[in-house]
Amino acid sequence: MYVIVAKYLIPKGYRGLTVFPFVIIKYRFDSENKVLVNHEKIHISQQLELLVLPFFLWYFVEYAVRLLQYRNANLAYRNISFEREAYSNELNLDYLKTRRIFSFLKYLKNI
Repeated sequence: MYVIVAKYLIPKGYRGLTVFPFVIIKYRFDSENKVLVNHEKIHISQQLELLVLPFFLWYFVEYAVRLLQYRNANLAYRNISFEREAYSNELNLDYLKTRRIFSFLKYLKNI
């Protein structure tokens, strides 16, 4: 995993973005934010499981479905299974040590 600081690559309202093997963060001080970095590391694991390209395809299809479901961009984003897993476990800095493969599937709902 490589951490890159690139303020202008991160969409407004977000602080980080992961595209294997890179974690792109908006502000240098966030490279010390263990919770944010853990959240992004969870996305690295998800991307590796799905071989990166299928991850992004699934991510955007699920986002579109959630957008139709919730009619709210933030709610749609927060309810993507990948994000639900990452947000639910970002405070557990040991989560990746015990995480089972395809754990994001437990976070699918109402599709």
